[in-house]
Amino acid sequence: MPIYPVDVLSHWTFLTNHTHVLVLLDQNPDLRIRELATEVGITERATQRILGDLVKSGYVNRYRTGRRNSYSLNRDLPLRHPLESHRSVGALLDALESD
Repeated sequence: MPIYPVDVLSHWTFLTNHTHVLVLLDQNPDLRIRELATEVGITERATQRILGDLVKSGYVNRYRTGRRNSYSLNRDLPLRHPLESHRSVGALLDALESD
C-alpha cells in the first residue's frame, strides 16, 4: 500500500459538500447560508447551489420564516448512488451524528 504525503491527502475528504450541508441542517435547521458556507468551507454561492440541488431533489424543504429561511430534511429518501440506494439519508445522518 503506497504512503502518500500529508499535503496530497489534505485536498479531499470522504464526504461531499452536499453531505456536509445536510449534516449541518440536520443539527440546526435555522442556519443561514453564510453560516453553512463558513462551516463547510465553501462560498455562499456554492452553498446556494447545493441547497438548490437538495431542495429540487426533495431531500430538503425550505420554509420562509419572516426574513429568514429554515429547513427540514426528508430523512426517509434513499441515497442517490446505486451502491447506497438501499440506505436512507436518515441512516447516513444517524451514522455521522456526533455525541
